[in-house]
Amino acid sequence: MSPRKRLLVVFHTQSGNTAQLAEAVLRGANRVAETETRVLRAFDAGIDELLNCDGLLLGTPENFGYMSGALKDFFDRTYYPCQGRLVGLPYAVFVSAGNDGSGAVREIGRIANGYGWKCVAEPLIARKAIAPEHLSAAEELGEAMASGLAMGIF
Repeated sequence: MSPRKRLLVVFHTQSGNTAQLAEAVLRGANRVAETETRVLRAFDAGIDELLNCDGLLLGTPENFGYMSGALKDFFDRTYYPCQGRLVGLPYAVFVSAGNDGSGAVREIGRIANGYGWKCVAEPLIARKAIAPEHLSAAEELGEAMASGLAMGIF
């Protein structure tokens, strides 16, 4: 029996909106028994967690048209130690946005490109207040990511 794939969810939340999305992502991912999912706040995630995952979901609020400082800090702490070691790592993004979320998605994509990661899903952008459809989409994202890892699609 092959070992379970490991999905890492790294997120930051201020108002609690992104945490709601992260919880929904986890619910969806947990539907896939072949994948082990770990959820960490951005300040608690580091090099070891990143190097030991098979796929990554990144969650952030949109702050001034950008990702949160906490998620940027995660990138700052892990980039050079992980450089060249995670090429092709599948990832996707979820954003809680007061505006349109595109700035946060764009800048995360630029950084992910520097790591050599591969985006495997459209970004989930929850605009304004978190609604049931946002939570449903987050569950679908988590399940799709975990399933894709388990089946070796990514």
